[in-house]
Amino acid sequence: MSQEFFTKHRATLEQAIETTRRRDYWSPYPEIPSGKIYGESAAAVGQAAFESWLHKRFELQQPGTVAEIGDEVSPYGFALGVRYPQPDFDQLLPAMQAALPAWRDAGAEARAGVCLEILARLNKRSFELGQAVMHTTGQGFVMAFQAGATHAQDRGLEAIAYAYEAMSRIPPHSRWVKSQGKHDPLCMDKTFYVVPRGLALLIGVSTFPTWNGYPGLFASLVTGNPVVVKPHPAAVLPLALTVQVAQEVLAEAGFDPWLVALAPDSRAAPVTKELAQRPEIRLIDYTGGTAFGNWLEEHCRQAQLYTEKAGVNSVIIDSTDNLQGLVGNLAFSLSLYSGQMCTTPQNIYVPSGGIETDQGRLGCDELAQAIAEGITGLLADAERAAELLGAIQSEDTIRRTAEAAQLGEVVLASEPRAHPRFSDARVRTPLLLKVAAASSDCYDREWFGPIAFVVATESTDESIDRARGSALAHGAITWSVYAVEAAVLERTQRAALEAGVALSCNLTDGVYVNQSAAFSDFHATGANPAANACLCDVAFVANRFRVVQTRRHAA
Repeated sequence: MSQEFFTKHRATLEQAIETTRRRDYWSPYPEIPSGKIYGESAAAVGQAAFESWLHKRFELQQPGTVAEIGDEVSPYGFALGVRYPQPDFDQLLPAMQAALPAWRDAGAEARAGVCLEILARLNKRSFELGQAVMHTTGQGFVMAFQAGATHAQDRGLEAIAYAYEAMSRIPPHSRWVKSQGKHDPLCMDKTFYVVPRGLALLIGVSTFPTWNGYPGLFASLVTGNPVVVKPHPAAVLPLALTVQVAQEVLAEAGFDPWLVALAPDSRAAPVTKELAQRPEIRLIDYTGGTAFGNWLEEHCRQAQLYTEKAGVNSVIIDSTDNLQGLVGNLAFSLSLYSGQMCTTPQNIYVPSGGIETDQGRLGCDELAQAIAEGITGLLADAERAAELLGAIQSEDTIRRTAEAAQLGEVVLASEPRAHPRFSDARVRTPLLLKVAAASSDCYDREWFGPIAFVVATESTDESIDRARGSALAHGAITWSVYAVEAAVLERTQRAALEAGVALSCNLTDGVYVNQSAAFSDFHATGANPAANACLCDVAFVANRFRVVQTRRHAA
């Protein structure tokens, strides 16, 4: 069956590999939640499927279940009540290790076929996944459908493509012949085996459990490593659904379903440290805060670790020939999902003397006010604001936003908003502050959430220098620059290369610095403290397997 899956999806895999080489646009998973694409009843079926899980036990095929656990609460104001099987690691991990040899020996094509079928079935459940992501992360539904379902599927496929191509470069057999002059040549038959590292651990994040989780999940699985999925306690359901689909396909293909297993925990009784230090765990994928990422790096030396931690993203504004487009683009970027994205801008560097624009010279205070008015106008319509802002995932983010409001001059206050459909939703508008560049102790650290600073500098050169220094010290995933002169863009580009940060130039229309497209954009670089890996490149997949050879004299 696994070979049938490979044949079924081979064209998709080949297209994915080709697109990673060209870096242009392509996706096999439509991102528009349309009935014309997914079926007229798809939205209703997905909604009903999501609701069917509420206040129920979530069944999975894995050994060692000793308890039930689950305390998810939707940021839109209601308890999910889903109860998940909690395993005994002393039973689960040996069972997963016992399942590894058959999965390893099946070969790259068989594993790729299974992984591709998992993605295909997840795509059919995209509306259900969208609801699950919405009500665990707080994303608006359209964003949850796209980022949490279809774009996450893109990222999973991208990882499979890189991994399959890397494994395919290893020939299964070769005959080695070395001439010996007058003597008979030396002749050896060699066999090469792709060998997985061992058990992999995926540590989920609360804001983007699938988008950030699928690359590591599928990169590990397709290279032969069984995967323990440890979701964030606040966002279990999207990854539980993923594990369920994976187990279903694995069983149909003749493998032990617990090659992918769920290991949920609670805030009161976390298990991540215990699990991450188990000697059976040889690969770890982590997205989350810097402190715990640093702890993993220090204490989990037995495992190959891939991290995406925190960073401070910068915008450098020197000049623009499209002020309206600049303001609109930044307003959208700061408002999208209430700033709860690792790519959201935080520090907006502006020369205190102002900038040149197509509408005349604009002072720093005037530009800050224009951005504030852009946000206010963007969020004036309640329905649009609800979909764009989503809900605040954690109460900690609300407290953090209130704390940040004391750090500078408030240009735009963060305010609660009533949601048109969920009366208890945690909805907040962005907070925009103005500070002097010298007040770096206020802004030169990550303020996760709907929090942004307009930083008044002496010059654009100082803006670039401060952005570079911040990225080198604290990390950054994205930079954005607005400048008319090519020389300024070039200086910023050189600084971005030195700091290892992806740079976007003069975004004024429908592309935003927050967005990262699979098969084309490299998300994070691994070249600054924000992350030690990139989603996705060869380095992200190649160290998840080793090559072991056998050689013998040719007959």
